[in-house]
Amino acid sequence: MSGSSTKVIYAALAGNTAIAVTKFAAAAVTGSSAMLSEGIHSLVDTGNQGLLLYGMRRAKRPPSEAFPFGHGKEIYFWSFVVAILIFAVGAGISIYEGIHHILHPQPMSNPLIAYIVLGLSVVFEGGAWFFALREFGKTKGNLGYVEAVNRGKDPSMFVVLFEDSAALLGLLVALIGITLAHLTGLAWFDGLASIVIGLILGVTAIWLAAETKSLLIGEAASGHVIRGIRSLLREEESIERVNEVLSMHMGPEYVLVTISADFHDDIRAAKLEQTIARIERAIRQRYPEVKRIFIEAEAAPRA
Repeated sequence: MSGSSTKVIYAALAGNTAIAVTKFAAAAVTGSSAMLSEGIHSLVDTGNQGLLLYGMRRAKRPPSEAFPFGHGKEIYFWSFVVAILIFAVGAGISIYEGIHHILHPQPMSNPLIAYIVLGLSVVFEGGAWFFALREFGKTKGNLGYVEAVNRGKDPSMFVVLFEDSAALLGLLVALIGITLAHLTGLAWFDGLASIVIGLILGVTAIWLAAETKSLLIGEAASGHVIRGIRSLLREEESIERVNEVLSMHMGPEYVLVTISADFHDDIRAAKLEQTIARIERAIRQRYPEVKRIFIEAEAAPRA
């Protein structure tokens, strides 16, 4: 977990805290359901950033007897919890409020306040989104954004980007709903906007859950890492055949690799030890994220 991801989360936390307070105040004054949903959205985002920071701190704990490979997967667990909270709290309450407002419409008062708050929220959320997008762009390299998210191993980065993107889209929907309710006098437009905001949060949560699930249960290292390790092994004269290379992310910057290789039958024990040590050094030098390597000398399986 890089320092850039921590900066992104702190920036989002500060912005969402201020925005949440402002939105709730505006919702109390105007009686807008969409504004209340936006306040809930920002409050959930604020809590989510706190959980991500907590998970990042927990993930840095050193290995112990009970957890010999460290606690790196904690960030995956808390990212999954964030997705659940967005779905259960953010989406659930927003949809409920929207349905309630459609069934029992209440005209807005002081809509100008809602416009001002939404405009300021767009500015602040847009700034946080741009910062998160810029930092994510630095880490994605030449990959497309969707591909970078699919391949990404540090969920703390793309979770914030997802949240900020959903927040901007939600603000746009709230602005449209409040404007239509104000111009037409039909208060149910406000409730409809709240439902749409809830659906946006629901889709965001499902996507986040899908992206973090594979990391949580044990996703392999990136394909180029596996191919590079196989290439290093093929260059080793003492190895007759590489049987398999298995890997698992124990954290964003912690990869466990196990190798099964068929060494030449005439290799002596001392040379075998030296060869294994040389292979491990070469892998770690090329791929610093590979922290633990297990190499097994095993005959090639019979066809």
